[in-house]
Amino acid sequence: MKFSRSILSLVAIPATSAFISSPSSKMVTRLNSDSAPAPFFSSDISAALDREVSYLPGKADTPFAKKYGHLAGAEIRTVAEAFSQFTDMLGTPVNALYKGMCSDLVGSLHLVVVNARFNKDPLFSLGLIAALDLVLKNYPEQDTGKKIKTAIIESVGLSESDIDAEAAMLEEWAKGKTQDDISNALKGEGDSPLADIAKAIKGEEWWMYSKFFGIGMVRLMEIVGVEQDMSVAYDVMENWVGKCLEKPYYTACSDSDYYFKIKGKLDMMETMMKEIEIREKKRMADRLEAKAEAAIRAAEKASAWESEVKKDETKTEEKVEA
Repeated sequence: MKFSRSILSLVAIPATSAFISSPSSKMVTRLNSDSAPAPFFSSDISAALDREVSYLPGKADTPFAKKYGHLAGAEIRTVAEAFSQFTDMLGTPVNALYKGMCSDLVGSLHLVVVNARFNKDPLFSLGLIAALDLVLKNYPEQDTGKKIKTAIIESVGLSESDIDAEAAMLEEWAKGKTQDDISNALKGEGDSPLADIAKAIKGEEWWMYSKFFGIGMVRLMEIVGVEQDMSVAYDVMENWVGKCLEKPYYTACSDSDYYFKIKGKLDMMETMMKEIEIREKKRMADRLEAKAEAAIRAAEKASAWESEVKKDETKTEEKVEA
């Protein structure tokens, strides 16, 4: 701004001298003072740069840094290490149709668990079990499917027995409840397991949402009889997360939509696999029928041949006796 005023003053001097014999001392003084060099950085920017240069991880004077600063520089397991442990624990190849989904589950679950803000609760556990059941319910080899579930959970440092127990407890509590009952519990009313979860979430400034928490919400909707439709679930999710828990709900609603899209694709894949199985069984039945018919014809042919042989033997014996 000062630089601009200096330029304007310089431009104005010749025009003024054409009408005034000599410039006033006040104008010269103003020009000299305005044309003084301005600092390249303002004091605010300089202070910001000083803070940036002197920054130390976890040492900022903020509530977040005060709570989690002690974790600065801590060693964190990588996604590659989680994948490696998953492979070692499973000990068998994953079906090609399920390989991508299993990789996504291991990677996303690992990134959730290693986050310092993550707190496991029964609603998270319910969502994790619901997601695994959705993906693996039609796995061709059910024994391998169970091993995949165990490997996914254990490879990220969670306990399968704890996850199963928490999910079963919350699911059992939700049976027989209504949508309004869930809403009231999510507001923190009462002393139910869900109300305890809601109170903990409301009391945590840095609470972290995860997609498995959102899927747990969708599973609660299914238990209490909410129509399993994308648009209906969106409105319920907005109410439960946004109004009842008083947390941002856009990501939860987006995850709800994504869940139903994946569910639709998996249902389509299930139908397709059943059709393939029916066709294969029909082909096998046709092949077995063809083999049975061939065996019957061969048996009939052998029987006829034996009959002819016996007739010839009988004729030969009669000729010899004659």
